[in-house]
Amino acid sequence: MRGWGVPLAPSRPPERRLTRREVLRRLPGPTRQLLRRRELPLTAAGLTFYGALAAVPSVLIAVRVAGWLVGEDRVLALGASLQAALPSAMSADVVARSVVVYGLGVAWPVVIFSLFPASLYGEGLRRAYTALGGGASSEATHPGDGGAQRWARVLGSGWRARASVLPVLAAAPLLLLVVLGVTPLVADLFSQGARGTALGVYVALNVDWVVISLPLAWTFRTVAPQHLSWRAALAGGFATGAFVAGFVQGIVLFVALPVDIGAPFGGSAPVGGVIAALLWLWLLHVVVLVGFAATLSAVRLRREG
Repeated sequence: MRGWGVPLAPSRPPERRLTRREVLRRLPGPTRQLLRRRELPLTAAGLTFYGALAAVPSVLIAVRVAGWLVGEDRVLALGASLQAALPSAMSADVVARSVVVYGLGVAWPVVIFSLFPASLYGEGLRRAYTALGGGASSEATHPGDGGAQRWARVLGSGWRARASVLPVLAAAPLLLLVVLGVTPLVADLFSQGARGTALGVYVALNVDWVVISLPLAWTFRTVAPQHLSWRAALAGGFATGAFVAGFVQGIVLFVALPVDIGAPFGGSAPVGGVIAALLWLWLLHVVVLVGFAATLSAVRLRREG
């Protein structure tokens, strides 16, 4: 101030944050840099291993609890609608119906025991997000840590990741009921020719988008060690979920193809079906991990811009 003998410090211009359009324009470069740090196909394959372990227990839990919530007869009727909505070329409709029937008959002690393998998916997500994020992880070694302390830290972060997916498992029956609830409409639209089929695909795509995006956003926020905000997690989850939902519709299109899926495996259709399911699960995880890397890159661009 003048008269006090203290020179005025030069004013710094306010930092301008990048606009959403600028972030989207710059996003591909940082995303590719994150993906280069760890081989994406290999990371997705590791996550697919955990997903394969958790898939069947998670579905059985969702079906059994859904039957308890709304009644087994209602779930069986919706399962019949699901069978009518799915293609029959590779017996996907029969398999879906069989899963619903079997899930409703699972004993409650088995359902409770299934929580352990189902929660393993959280461990796989934590490892994949940590590998691609390139940031500090909760399992990082601290100075002075011995072997026992390091392993305690790793195991502790693993159990926290498994616990963080339990709310998703709790919501899975409701999400399943949402998907099954639109199958009568979708099956009816599919029987009305090309225009009805197109409308049915549009309805199924949007329902799948919402059902997939909410759990994805939850894992981006709670499982990833990078501590994303809810706003970033929701934006990234719904953006990634749109692509995942599209790939899910691609699976439906694939099972509608009149091909012998067991031909490359000695004519064994069950083996071919398992291999095809694992391949699609791997592709879905590639999309999820690319979406997570893009979300993390967008957050860093906004923070550094």
